[in-house]
Amino acid sequence: MLTAVDHVQLAAPPGSEDRLRAYYTDVLGMTEIPKPAVLAARGGCWFAAGPVQLHLGVEEEFRPARKAHPGLRVTGIEAYASRLEERGAKVVWDDALPGHRRFYSEDPVGNRLEFLERHSLEPHSAEPQAG
Repeated sequence: MLTAVDHVQLAAPPGSEDRLRAYYTDVLGMTEIPKPAVLAARGGCWFAAGPVQLHLGVEEEFRPARKAHPGLRVTGIEAYASRLEERGAKVVWDDALPGHRRFYSEDPVGNRLEFLERHSLEPHSAEPQAG
């Protein structure tokens, strides 16, 4: 039985770890978590925010994800968007998801990220449903 998503992985180019660490910790507020020693030699870095883990793995022929993306739930979305813009990130608002306020942005290597805040209980809610 599937019980949860353990982590989401995005790709990154070789040598980008320092930029990614700065972005995911200083800008997004995530915590870097240690990679197991057997995997650390491959490069990349892992981050967590509460129970959510985001793994960035090095890919030699890297191409940023332009459509595929993680959806990251935040609080105070307007302030969050402003913080990203103050640090030079592009923010593109999209209000097409009922019950949510959301925008898209990119990490320093060009991976697409969605940031969303739920405003009401709508059928698309990511909360588990009884039944």
